[in-house]
Amino acid sequence: MTPIELYIHIPFCVKKCLYCDFLSGVFDEKMQRRYVAALCTEIKFQAKRHPGCIVSTIYVGGGTPSWLSEDLMDAIITTVKQSFKLDPLAEISVECNPGTLSSEKLNLYRSVGINRLSIGLQSANDDELKELGRIHDYNRFLHTYDLVRKAGFDNVNVDIMTGLPHQTIAKLEKTLNAVTMLRPEHISAYSLIIEKGTHFYDKYKFDAVKQQAGMQTEDLPTDEESYNLYKFTMQYLEKKGYKRYEISNYARNGKICRHNVGYWDRVPYLGLGLGAASLFDNVRTSNISDIYKYCEISEAISSGKNVPSEHSCAYYDTEEVLSKKDAMEEFMFLGLRKIDGVARSDFYNMFAIDIEAIYGPIITALRNQGFMDAKEGRLFLTDIGIDVSNQVLSKFLLDK
Repeated sequence: MTPIELYIHIPFCVKKCLYCDFLSGVFDEKMQRRYVAALCTEIKFQAKRHPGCIVSTIYVGGGTPSWLSEDLMDAIITTVKQSFKLDPLAEISVECNPGTLSSEKLNLYRSVGINRLSIGLQSANDDELKELGRIHDYNRFLHTYDLVRKAGFDNVNVDIMTGLPHQTIAKLEKTLNAVTMLRPEHISAYSLIIEKGTHFYDKYKFDAVKQQAGMQTEDLPTDEESYNLYKFTMQYLEKKGYKRYEISNYARNGKICRHNVGYWDRVPYLGLGLGAASLFDNVRTSNISDIYKYCEISEAISSGKNVPSEHSCAYYDTEEVLSKKDAMEEFMFLGLRKIDGVARSDFYNMFAIDIEAIYGPIITALRNQGFMDAKEGRLFLTDIGIDVSNQVLSKFLLDK
């Protein structure tokens, strides 16, 4: 059977964070219930289109999936289990925000097989949380974390952010110390990116331009300060026993996020729900992003109607067959995000050609510059290469 991963998108939040450009928003319970019914229809629909697959990981993301009531999460996971064949050791993750969990929800999560939680802390400093527009303060996070542990979850990620407005090493150290004292199994440390269409873009867009140009900023850390915050995070977490296995992700022994690694290794995955992306049989697709149209399509399918589509699936908004060149670029661009890089043998097995035959001059140049190294049949970025990973990874985008 073909191993696949599932990503399930829940586009609901208590309120929209000021920096967030994800496909999410505030909807009432009636819409939440309508959407989950539509999602369950798509899950069953896609399972019939992909027979002979076994699900190795499930990731329920958003939005704030933990904002859903217990019965709606139960319906989603139960529908997946009834529709797909699951690996008995499947990793099943759910994103959670402090203030949206209860003992009842957590007990339900455990009973349906959810075995990994990702909690969005972002900062242990209440002034930074307020600046980000989060719904919680640090004490509420601590309460949520305590509930999670008491419910018996032993695979927990905590998200933090660097490069926040007015963030200093001292403030970042407070967050890192607070999180590592709790000993979560996994920590994701993301740098703030100012995205168009967000409140932060309106507020900080000119500062962001200055930052990228290496100029003095007013509110955001300068480019040099952002780099120092990033390096401090890496060094601090590694001293506390968290091994970095990808540019932004750290884990204690045996606790890497298998779903994320599958994504970087180009394991086939199906995206279910609003705007969700998929990669299967070298075809990349994305679902429609209009929640009302999405629900209408599911309701039509559920009632037995034929739903016309310009693509191979009624839910798709875009569909692209990747060329061999596209797939090679993705293999390198995604795989080199991992600290242990890519295996020459994997490249050959996937494309029936040696990696040096395609990228030999680029690899040689990067190794001579100290950005890349090789060991035991693997190619990987050095510490210096990781520091400038965007520029290095762009070298593997082949000319048209």
